[in-house]
Amino acid sequence: MSLRHAILTALLERPSSGLDLTRRFDRSIGYFWSATHQQIYRELAKLETEKFVVSIPQQPSRGGRKVFEVLPAGRDELVAWIARPEPPRPERDPLLVRLRAASVVGLGPLLEQLTEHRRLHEELHRQYIAIAERDFAATSEDLSRRLQHLILRAGLGLEEFWVRWLDEAIAELGSNIEEENPHKNPPMEE
Repeated sequence: MSLRHAILTALLERPSSGLDLTRRFDRSIGYFWSATHQQIYRELAKLETEKFVVSIPQQPSRGGRKVFEVLPAGRDELVAWIARPEPPRPERDPLLVRLRAASVVGLGPLLEQLTEHRRLHEELHRQYIAIAERDFAATSEDLSRRLQHLILRAGLGLEEFWVRWLDEAIAELGSNIEEENPHKNPPMEE
């Protein structure tokens, strides 16, 4: 996936200014495709140069605020992108590379990092549940809503996986530390 396709999708859902688009990214698309505000503005400029979007200045315009809309060529690009097959990509999580490095140089503070990652994944899982309860309590026949719900369910499943896997990793590495350091905290004598 590319940022341009995420932007085209968001703009087809609702024409937006660059600022509104970055806010929408932070609240929705950003859960599965993150981008900085600068990246979004740069990509908007490229899309406009390539005639995939057009900007319409708003009146009165303080600071040059423009609303972007998708042109037919942009919609065609999105349709063509959807049709192109793409194989699954391997996970690119730095935590997994850190685990690999720890297998060579030792754990260091990795157990604490795993615990923090678990907390963050659990928090994201809670957020997804809240979104599901708020936005998808009732079933819908609308294809757009059903697709959005599928995306949310994928996010829920991924976060459930990460919490479960991190629980296993923390338990395994925690017991490994105990085995390596049996006298770290000797029992107190009475």
